[in-house]
Amino acid sequence: MTSALRIGIIIGSTRPGRVGDQVAQWVGEHANRLGEAEYEVVDIAEANLPLLDEAIPASAGRYEHDHTRAWAEKIDRYDGFVFVTSEYNHAPSPALLNAISFIYREWNDKAGAIVSYGALSSGIRAADKLRSTLGELQIADVRTQLAFSFFHDFENFSTFTPGEQHLATLQNLVNQLESWAGALRGVREAKLEAAAAA
Repeated sequence: MTSALRIGIIIGSTRPGRVGDQVAQWVGEHANRLGEAEYEVVDIAEANLPLLDEAIPASAGRYEHDHTRAWAEKIDRYDGFVFVTSEYNHAPSPALLNAISFIYREWNDKAGAIVSYGALSSGIRAADKLRSTLGELQIADVRTQLAFSFFHDFENFSTFTPGEQHLATLQNLVNQLESWAGALRGVREAKLEAAAAA
């Protein structure tokens, strides 16, 4: 029997006073109810990664530091991801991009979805830029995206209070993400079998 898919919900901000943790917890609570995969929040702040300090490019797979190896091991166990990103200067947070760039193979042939939040654009510009980064890492990002506005989905710009209408979008996101994550698990397994037979 195939084990359940595992999806990591990555909090993409380490900033003091961040609200991304509230968004990630909301996504996890409802995704675990709406989907069939196991959803787990992953906090990049807990990984305590410095500014990228690996001398060799991540695509070589030769990680020098313990913090990199620990991060790689954590990410490797997931079949897909929900990236919860804020928007800084029309881009994802530097902390998220830094965490993504530390490793490579552990992201490959997995599915990704994006949940953004921000002020006037609800983080959509950051999400658009994040998609190109995910493509370079061979993460297949799904079309459906959740975008939350500080003006409509937060009380006093600090307490997450999303409307019920977002649940229908989350359901679509979960359906697409789990479908792609399941298919890409098959891709990874086929590659392992081919390598073993070579």
